[in-house]
Amino acid sequence: MSFISILQSGLDSLLEYLSAHVLTCLVPAFFIAGAIAVFVSQAAVLKYFGAKANKFLAYGVASVSGAILAVCSCTILPLFAGIHKRGAGLGPAMTFLYSGPAINLLAIVYTARLLGYDLGFARAVGAISFSILIGLIMAFIWRKEELEKKNNSAEFVMPEGEKSKHEGITILYFAVLVGILVFGAAKNWLVTGILLVILFFILYRWFKKDELKNWMYQTWDLGKKIFPLLIVGVFLAGVMKRIVPQEWVEHLVGGNGVRANLIAALFGAVMYFSTLMEVPVLKALMDLGMGKGPALTLLLADPALSLPSIIVLVKLIGMKKTAVYVGLVVVMSTIIGMSFGAIVS
Repeated sequence: MSFISILQSGLDSLLEYLSAHVLTCLVPAFFIAGAIAVFVSQAAVLKYFGAKANKFLAYGVASVSGAILAVCSCTILPLFAGIHKRGAGLGPAMTFLYSGPAINLLAIVYTARLLGYDLGFARAVGAISFSILIGLIMAFIWRKEELEKKNNSAEFVMPEGEKSKHEGITILYFAVLVGILVFGAAKNWLVTGILLVILFFILYRWFKKDELKNWMYQTWDLGKKIFPLLIVGVFLAGVMKRIVPQEWVEHLVGGNGVRANLIAALFGAVMYFSTLMEVPVLKALMDLGMGKGPALTLLLADPALSLPSIIVLVKLIGMKKTAVYVGLVVVMSTIIGMSFGAIVS
């Protein structure tokens, strides 16, 4: 294995990521995140995701967000940064961070069709409950910080100038942005084009120049902070694919033992697979002897984490919170995978 081949693997992964995800997934996600920072009032974020929000509503909405957002572990980051920046509570924000890429309806259906309905059902139920539990644990660990945020938010009064425009226009605007993200990721160019025309009309008819300039600024600000780190992370993930022999992976994740599930969790936590790509990869590994327990473990760990997303998270929420979040994903996916493997074996 030469240095050139290792470097080429990293470059190939980077080129694949840039061609497949930047235009159709990441760019729309950055624009949505910028829009959240500008047009979603802090009061609205505090109402649904803030420290004082109704817990059932906050965690319930956050846990099913992936059903409408077809995003990966990297694409969710600017959206997470947007709501966190606007005052979302740590628990609901972390639930949203996990559920966004984990509860992709298309991925769950694809899993059921290709890997079996038992795995598809277990992935859906596991991901939803998993996301809520992670959020609750993170909120509990940093409860003092959340209490301080709650006390500070009690003093917040919405300035008159920050009130949003007509609520219906704002809802339509965000619906169109999400639609562009979803249909663009699905490569449905006809619907994406129609939505872009609608978006331009909405911007021309109801938005002021200052609002648009602020939107572009916030989008660019998030992009320049996150995108370079994603590039580095995707390249390193590609290098790892070349260095780690596939035969080792196939050998180590057979059966349903602690080692097999833990390795599957760690592998899923650092490797980057584009949305849906984890399913055919798992199909190949299962055909070569990978157990159903480790397969579910990988399905629960991989969509929510990757080396690129971990690098960015350290910058967004700090080393301690990132380490705890990664640890929770690895440990809990291992336990759930082992439990599932024991049931179906």
